[in-house]
Amino acid sequence: MRLKFLAALAAALLLSACNDPKTDTFTFTAIPDQDESQLVKRFGTIAAYLEEQLGVPVQYVPVKSYAAAVTAFRNDEVQMAWFGGLSGVQARRLVPGSQAIAQGQEDTAFKSYFIANSSTGLEPVDTLGDDFIAQPSFTFGSKGSTSGRLMPEFYLRDTFNQAPDNLFEKVGFSGDHSRTIALVQSGAYATGAVNFKVWERELSEGKIDTSKVSVIWETPTYPDYHWTVRGDLDERFGEGFSQRVTEALLSIDDPALLQAFPREKFIPASNADYAPIEETASAIGLLD
Repeated sequence: MRLKFLAALAAALLLSACNDPKTDTFTFTAIPDQDESQLVKRFGTIAAYLEEQLGVPVQYVPVKSYAAAVTAFRNDEVQMAWFGGLSGVQARRLVPGSQAIAQGQEDTAFKSYFIANSSTGLEPVDTLGDDFIAQPSFTFGSKGSTSGRLMPEFYLRDTFNQAPDNLFEKVGFSGDHSRTIALVQSGAYATGAVNFKVWERELSEGKIDTSKVSVIWETPTYPDYHWTVRGDLDERFGEGFSQRVTEALLSIDDPALLQAFPREKFIPASNADYAPIEETASAIGLLD
């Protein structure tokens, strides 16, 4: 009888341990804004850092598109994500209680570059003019990108009072910033819009041939990239867990970790910081 009791107790303890939310793996994803190898390197190091700081298993889960990052967050396949301004707004609208918790210091004043193939003859300007929209083609990045689509489209509409499809013979969506640069550099598209951080990183790495492609205009600044967590973290991982995640991100001071983004440091963020992004997306019909 005693052996049966002990066996039952052991089984109950094992079941309890398996169901203990604190034994869960904390998973996160990120919008795929550049080539996959760069993302795996960047977020693999973040996963290792967070695992050490939080004392729970941490896993980075790659996704193939901006929409897939939002879907994974909505479906609780991940509990945190590195979003752009627009994808973060979209995700938080789908998951009530979710919160933006941290952003790069530079992300409070992000910007996009408009770039052009050298064959266009376009030169850097303070204001886009008719010679820009006289070009035959323009490519955005991903349809869900803040810096590669939302804000560039906003400024095109604001400057020329027309939708992009009415301004160019061909409008494309490359899928990510690295691809946008490659397409404009090759001449497949005459012009395009790109995240300024990706441009500057690839320029420093010698991946851009400035005899073939160059920056001709930069947008005014706007809020963009940030970390967002689901609102049920404490329920799942224990009281205070969301605050511990926030503190871990804000405490990153390893130059190698920061350079992987690259950011000078991470600072606090809130949902209210992204109200301008939500208003812009709503105004041009990018929110349901």
